[in-house]
Amino acid sequence: MVVGKAQSRTVMLLGFLLAATVILCSCAKFLESESGVCEKHERIKVAVITGGHGFKKEPFFAIFDSLPDIEYVNAHQQDHSEIFEDISHWDYDVIVLYNMTQDISPKRQKNFLKLLRQGVGVVALHHSIGAFQQWPEYRKIIGGRFYLKDMVEGDIEHKKSKYEHDINVDVHVKDKRHFVTRAMSDFTIIDETYGNQVFEKDNRILLTTDHPTSDEPLCWVRRYAKANVCYIQLGHDSKAYANKNYRYLVARAIRWSAGRL
Repeated sequence: MVVGKAQSRTVMLLGFLLAATVILCSCAKFLESESGVCEKHERIKVAVITGGHGFKKEPFFAIFDSLPDIEYVNAHQQDHSEIFEDISHWDYDVIVLYNMTQDISPKRQKNFLKLLRQGVGVVALHHSIGAFQQWPEYRKIIGGRFYLKDMVEGDIEHKKSKYEHDINVDVHVKDKRHFVTRAMSDFTIIDETYGNQVFEKDNRILLTTDHPTSDEPLCWVRRYAKANVCYIQLGHDSKAYANKNYRYLVARAIRWSAGRL
């Protein structure tokens, strides 16, 4: 009887090892990227929206070039928001906002919101929190606002937000359970800090800092309509682009916003 139990355990163990081998072999069909997960060959289609703020193009787009699971276009806006003028042939899974353009007509606002209701994801980076200052709904979409000047929003008067260049920012991973920040540890990055902003109360905060020139939240996720939205305040210039933690964040945020977990 004892021998029978031992044999049964052996058979169970062999079965488990066989199943694990099958899983590992199937994962060999995937590609390993900077995001730290196995990526399917089918690429995530991304529209990277720029305009309204200068940046170093080559090192910035090198982030996206390094991700084998992402197919992107640089949608540089000449008319502030023309990508939303006609969305009848929209073919992107994720909108990456790295713009600080301002004008967006009621028609374009409506089309933007229609995409979010269809489940198109949004990853907003750095200065995009200062875009579309006169569109109140934009603040609700991305979860906050950087004020380019003193202004009244609703019945509340807001003072101009602040920024500081080339700061050594100590970043704390507040939420290690979320897909975007999973496996991350606290890190330091040379970047630009923002202060005196406003934030939506229902943001799920992932990264924070206690630097005196910065507001505490640095990265959060939220839901708008059917869209997964992630905002990452980091990402001012090539020093930030080269930081492995920043590249990891961008990759994971795109995958999460696309629903590719």
